[in-house]
Amino acid sequence: MKTLQLFGLISGLFFTTISFSADFFDETFGNLQEELELAKENDKQGVFIFFHMEECPFCDRMKKTILNQPDVIAFYKKHFLTYQMDIEGSNQMVDFDGTEGTSQQLSEKKYRVRATPVMIIFDLEGQPLVRYTGPTRTKEEFLLLGQFVIDGSYQQMSFTRYKRSQK
Repeated sequence: MKTLQLFGLISGLFFTTISFSADFFDETFGNLQEELELAKENDKQGVFIFFHMEECPFCDRMKKTILNQPDVIAFYKKHFLTYQMDIEGSNQMVDFDGTEGTSQQLSEKKYRVRATPVMIIFDLEGQPLVRYTGPTRTKEEFLLLGQFVIDGSYQQMSFTRYKRSQK
């Protein structure tokens, strides 16, 4: 009987669905103009970009504790295309407006990202709607950031004020 229980426990652990932050991000070939068209075709409400560095402990914490949560992944996948951009990267990219450069050049010169993480949600014309610098404290706060854009509250108030109004 104990062998059967142990087998059941091991099977349960083996077949449990595990989400990773990699599930959160969509694949890109670096052409954000094409990604914008894809967002429109798929009835998304915008494009979310997570600017990060490989050695960033705050980025790593968000990836391991927030961006890997199934409800977070489902919410952002429903409403946005989601990409990550390495601010020290050498990958060639095309920005929403056709500007070409490495991910490092675009991050520094165009989006002025100096510290990470920085999260920017863009509309379907490639214009930034919301910029959030630093990690969110909880997954609820991160979900609220997406909701802030979806319900249009970003047009009337700051995210800080929006968070307070939701309590």
